[in-house]
Amino acid sequence: MPKRGMEPIRQLQFIEATVQIIHEEGLHGTTLSRVARRAGASPGLVAHYFGDKSGLLHATFRHLARALGAEFSRRLQGVSDARERLLAVIDANFAESQSSPAVVSAWLAFWGQVNHRPELARVQRVVTNRLKSNLLYSLRQLVDEDEAEQIATGLAVMIDGLWLRAMLRTGGLNVAEARALARDYLTTQLAIRTTETTDA
Repeated sequence: MPKRGMEPIRQLQFIEATVQIIHEEGLHGTTLSRVARRAGASPGLVAHYFGDKSGLLHATFRHLARALGAEFSRRLQGVSDARERLLAVIDANFAESQSSPAVVSAWLAFWGQVNHRPELARVQRVVTNRLKSNLLYSLRQLVDEDEAEQIATGLAVMIDGLWLRAMLRTGGLNVAEARALARDYLTTQLAIRTTETTDA
């Protein structure tokens, strides 16, 4: 049995090993044995913590979602200006922590399973709702409710699409360019609403 107090450390080691194996072998090639070997442990110990492969993958997806949430929290800490908060939310999605090859491979692999595995769909709903909630919080300070909803929906779609395009590296778009386009969309949408309000 693992030593008391070592459980969170060991679990994180297994999850990090899982991310690497997904990057190298894909979800199909990710097994408890390979993860255990990468982490220098026995398959039985991985099973002790996660039950089976499904449990391990679920835990790994939750870990990715928490890491993104931590990136949000870090960038939003101490930022009170609504526009700056919105820019911080955009930047969090394109942060280095979200664009390493292994992390990208893991996100893409899990997205491919979301429509087939309810437990992964639940995690993705949390990620999606958190992004929109963060956007709406600041947008409501700048525009009315309907406009805030419209901008948040459009910007969330822009962020996801631009992130995907940049990470696949097939569309001639890098991370910095994708982030700049998302920022430009926000600036343009706010300018349009401001102009309409002034004209009215």
